[in-house]
Amino acid sequence: MLTAYLTHPSSLKHDMGADHPECPARIHAVEDQLIASGLLHFLAQYDAPQVTREQLLRVHSSEYVDHVFATAPQTGLVQLDGDTAMNPFSLEAALHAAGAAVKAVDVVMEGKAENAFCNIRPPGHHAGRATAGGFCIFNNVAIAAAHALVHYGLQRVAIADFDVHHGDGTENIFHDDPRVMLCSSFRHPYYPYCGADSGNDHVINVPLAAGASGADFQTAVTQYWLPALEQFKPQMIFISAGFDAHREDDMGGLALREADYVWVTEQLKNLATRYAEKKIVSVLEGGYALNALGRSAASHIKVLSGL
Repeated sequence: MLTAYLTHPSSLKHDMGADHPECPARIHAVEDQLIASGLLHFLAQYDAPQVTREQLLRVHSSEYVDHVFATAPQTGLVQLDGDTAMNPFSLEAALHAAGAAVKAVDVVMEGKAENAFCNIRPPGHHAGRATAGGFCIFNNVAIAAAHALVHYGLQRVAIADFDVHHGDGTENIFHDDPRVMLCSSFRHPYYPYCGADSGNDHVINVPLAAGASGADFQTAVTQYWLPALEQFKPQMIFISAGFDAHREDDMGGLALREADYVWVTEQLKNLATRYAEKKIVSVLEGGYALNALGRSAASHIKVLSGL
């Protein structure tokens, strides 16, 4: 199997309220499209384990991890921040979401698949070292990247984040770690209202104006991401796969289409072939227009799988 597919039933139990856009139906939107397209049958499917405390503490402070565990409610909803709530099943979902990303690293590093996609929630890229934020509890992709560095001894890994929102939590965690290159494109000014001027040699932030098209996105990636990644030569590539920059997603305000996600996935896959022995782990982030989310994620996975 070329591509592994990781998920867990707990992703469907984390619910932040009837009108919350980061809803359980997002998981179904992706999986239903994979079934309808015939793709799911060709993916190596894995149930996600729970992340361990040791794995969490590679990127989050012990005080924050303890706070999340202590805050998890027995009934009702509890707010971690203004956007991020926990119900009685949220902690389990967050532990399995991060565990999916770690397991994906293991599957790829052990040669069981060339790449992997994690269809999980809650998302992660706004969770910082000591903070929740933007629907995110634990930073799934950061935990996975740290696992690749610590457990497998990799020296250079890259995270490509094409969510409509800047991966501020991921930058917070890795801003001073030159082993990790973060390439983030995002609408600006827009939540989380940062990133335009905080980059460095290994944090490549590319703000896009409201309404930016797929052509604008491709130009930005070609001009800024690809040369930096070519020079960095990552040994593994991670993708924060947010699909809320799609033109049908009214929370995003950009104008990407499925073809743009196909294109950027092809670019990253080509880089992984040259420098990373094809190793890619992609983790679901945003995407709230369910039909567009399903189509975009399936297009992304189709490129990963070579089908």
